[in-house]
Amino acid sequence: MVANELKRGMTVTHGGIFYEVADVSHMKPGKGAAVVRVKLRNLDTENILDITFRSDEKVEQVLSEKKKMEFLYRDADQFYFMDPHTYENTPVSKDKIGDKAQFLKENETVTFFIVDRQLIRVGISDFAVLKIVNTEPAIRGDTATNVTKKVELETGAVIQGPIFLNVGDRVKVDTRTGTYIERA
Repeated sequence: MVANELKRGMTVTHGGIFYEVADVSHMKPGKGAAVVRVKLRNLDTENILDITFRSDEKVEQVLSEKKKMEFLYRDADQFYFMDPHTYENTPVSKDKIGDKAQFLKENETVTFFIVDRQLIRVGISDFAVLKIVNTEPAIRGDTATNVTKKVELETGAVIQGPIFLNVGDRVKVDTRTGTYIERA
């Protein structure tokens, strides 16, 4: 296909890497040929690449699929997911999930990004609401500055949170950075 036919949501390959088209804008400068400015999201790392193609430049489109799966359980470095329609279980290694794996709780729905029948990445929500299972009690007089303490969540992840948090509280966490956002 040519770059002029690109649309948001398509999956293409550029330089041997799979990308999803995040944004497309067609530009016709006063002089010269028309160009297509494209924002490509790397399906593996989620980084954005801004690139400009000539409108007649060839771009290779690949078949892709987004599939909703349900997280079942974890066994060492293997995570097991179930297709809610066929009840088929799929084991996935931790490297396909990344650092967000520590915030994954049972029965949570995730998105599989599949390109050419190969799993590229497991997409987890950017925010998670999790229960605190262990934390140190607040010490009286620690409120003078912005003091934080270690907080262990129900998934086993340990984050830094404000001193007023207690065992049993539910907190909202940014899974991209592993930071506390607010009480839930």
